[in-house]
Amino acid sequence: MSQFWWIIYPYLALSLMIIGSLYRYAHNPMSWGSRSSELLEKRWLKWGSLLFHWGILLVIVGHVMGLLVPMSVYTALGISARFYHANADLMGGLAGLMTWVGLAILLIRRFMNRRVRRNSSVSDFVALGLLFIVVTTGDYLTIIRNNVVGPYEYRATVGPWIRGLLVLHPNATLMAHVPWLFQVHIILAFLLFAISPFTRLVHIWSIPLAYWRRVPIQYRDRMQYRHRREAR
Repeated sequence: MSQFWWIIYPYLALSLMIIGSLYRYAHNPMSWGSRSSELLEKRWLKWGSLLFHWGILLVIVGHVMGLLVPMSVYTALGISARFYHANADLMGGLAGLMTWVGLAILLIRRFMNRRVRRNSSVSDFVALGLLFIVVTTGDYLTIIRNNVVGPYEYRATVGPWIRGLLVLHPNATLMAHVPWLFQVHIILAFLLFAISPFTRLVHIWSIPLAYWRRVPIQYRDRMQYRHRREAR
């Protein structure tokens, strides 16, 4: 089972994410997007979307710094383990809370608003629900467990395992003694990767570079525009 969960399963999830995304883009490009429901409800979406997207960007940066940057780099820079974990708890906790609150708002909106709920698919609820669980477990590990039980040095186990996966040389023994909730968090995160091509999460691969160069759309109030024409 150790070989399955920490070698076979991650590669299956990543393969499904990559192949599924390419297939969807090639055969159904019109479905590639987040299918915005802003026209159905805007007030809750504004706050939930802002908190979630800015929070998740900071969370991703934190995961890159914690898992992809070796401990030796921090040691060479003179950053102690205590200083690293104190800042990771503070900054990571704030980013995780932003993400969690944003997701909670989006989930409540999707369940409670009748128009949004009727225009939602099963995949929307599955994706949001699984994402909420992943973020909740991550927040618990960062904010509660690390400050009650003590910080776990995942940079010595989970970090090298992740880097081993990326260079096609994984070592399942590194995950043998990782606390079980960390393992659950990682397994659910890979499940999220696997289902992403079949949900609205596929839009994470679309970098809106053209947005900044796009000509703004001009809106006019219909009644005021008509009154001005009549006055002329």
